Amino acid sequence: MRENLSSEIDTETFKKLIALIETLSIITRKLGSYGHLWFAEDTQNQQALAFMGKMEQIVTEAFNRTLFVSLWWKDLEESDAERLLAFTGKTRYYFEQSRLFKKHTLNEQEEQIINLKDINGVSALTTVYDMITNNYSFELEVEGKKKTFSRDELMAFVRNPDPLLRENAYNEIYRVYKKDAAVLSQVYIHIVRDWANEQIKLRNHASPISVRNLANDVPDKVVETMMQVCEEEAHVFQDYFRKKGEWLYGKGKKLNRFDIYAPLKKTKDATIDFSDAVDIVLESFEKFSPLFAEKAKKVLDDGHLDSEKRKGKRGGAFCAGVLPGVSPWVLINYSGELRQVATLAHELGHAVHALMAEEHSVLTFHSSLPMAETASVFSELLLTDRLLQEEKDPEVRRDLIASAIDDNYATVLRQTFFVLFEKEAHKAIAEGADMNSLNKLYRENLTKQFGNVVNINEDFQYEWICIPHIYHSPFYCYAYSFGQLLSCSLYRKYKEEGENFVPQLLKILSYGGSASPNQILTEAGVDISNPDFWRSGFQVVKDMIAQL
Repeated sequence: MRENLSSEIDTETFKKLIALIETLSIITRKLGSYGHLWFAEDTQNQQALAFMGKMEQIVTEAFNRTLFVSLWWKDLEESDAERLLAFTGKTRYYFEQSRLFKKHTLNEQEEQIINLKDINGVSALTTVYDMITNNYSFELEVEGKKKTFSRDELMAFVRNPDPLLRENAYNEIYRVYKKDAAVLSQVYIHIVRDWANEQIKLRNHASPISVRNLANDVPDKVVETMMQVCEEEAHVFQDYFRKKGEWLYGKGKKLNRFDIYAPLKKTKDATIDFSDAVDIVLESFEKFSPLFAEKAKKVLDDGHLDSEKRKGKRGGAFCAGVLPGVSPWVLINYSGELRQVATLAHELGHAVHALMAEEHSVLTFHSSLPMAETASVFSELLLTDRLLQEEKDPEVRRDLIASAIDDNYATVLRQTFFVLFEKEAHKAIAEGADMNSLNKLYRENLTKQFGNVVNINEDFQYEWICIPHIYHSPFYCYAYSFGQLLSCSLYRKYKEEGENFVPQLLKILSYGGSASPNQILTEAGVDISNPDFWRSGFQVVKDMIAQL
């Protein structure tokens, strides 16, 4: 094939090349995804770990052997690329996006060396981080008995009505993480140095975050505008936390950081059986759109959802869409709290998004990160709305609204400030920062985020080492803020237009990753370069606070 690649390549040969790329992508996705899903099932399983490593090696070698195709495509003159783009069909955006990296691409041998280096370099570091942190167990005294919990189980207590349990849960997580703080911080420092060496020194990106922005096909200026609006609107959540402190503790009393997610109700909600949680979520989806519910149900019917809590299982939750037309695999750690029902809705929303885009090529069905949260956040809003409509108890309704505001804080402001910390951390590490310097930066970040309305315990300076995203995918987290604010604005539109809005959202989801975020949203009447658009998302939060 190499000898056929030139600027004069004929269309039939080019079409055959596209088919080969798609076939290779299908094979490598299967191999790579199987290993990662097996490892997520039990991060202490040595067979799974060995298999995942072997597959990474095989996939990397296959990628390196075909790397010349990508390099040829990026190196074409604009006129030659335009001629060939006319024959790319469903894969067009894949080829368009690839050329965005034209000026940041190295020669073939250099690219191969980087790919091989990453397997036992930065990829190995993130695997070590996962193995260390997913093997943690935490002790907490509950109802007079000391019990052992996973991180996900422990973090359920930060929403407990008992303030002492909330405080003890946070103290325990930092007690455990602090023991390995020196190691975990050093892992992060090496990851950041690797990012700078490759992306800034070798590939000449304008800044560390520009790498992520280009991969997301969102202009630096748009991301900067969105985060600037989040900083400016931080007072919305600060005002809420000031009121929440008074609701919980009396006039003039301040929240502690332990209390951010405290329920307003004084009694703990009864746990919800998993089967009941599934029914609640699917009924919420059905009311919006039967098609939406049908796609979510397919994941369950195909047995692609792992909800069980068990030691060694990867913490948190995720949805892995591997191939178009194949039900995504969903992992959650279901513990029965109402918050976990929201997590189920969130991850099944991701699955719906993937299945809505099943008509696209394997190269273009995955949505870009900023768009990836659209269906998931919208699904959570559907669930909250449904629960509020059915619930008559004012105390429960207040708590539902407060919980929704808490979730908006966690997904908008908190994630934005993670990225603001990352920007400072990458700069500081380039200047020789150590763990203590990074802790200081994070304390300053928290102070700016909460103003003077929340008391912040000293141990929260270690929070950054507990955030897997900043290790695995630098600057990933603004996608959550982007998606949440976008979905809030779209949901507001749904409430105004009713059923007439449904086809509009389904069309947005059906794009998958076959067009840029700007193109998809411009068609929906959204201008992501306008600060007022991002402010409209905060208006939804303001409305919730007023309703509360």
